[in-house]
Amino acid sequence: MGDLKKTGFQDRGKINMHESRELQYWIKHLNVSKEALQKAVEKVGNSAAAVRKELGHAQSDSAA
Repeated sequence: MGDLKKTGFQDRGKINMHESRELQYWIKHLNVSKEALQKAVEKVGNSAAAVRKELGHAQSDSAA
């Protein structure tokens, strides 16, 4: 049986605004305030790629 109290992200492609550890990761990773992150998620949904695009961040793996 799996541990229900895992500390890892459930889905790294999604931003969960209800998980404090995950929220702190995205705030630091994207270098934005909680409010800016919340506004972006409200506007484009919780897809990390969509939020990055909305905030003007390039995908880290898109370099050719």
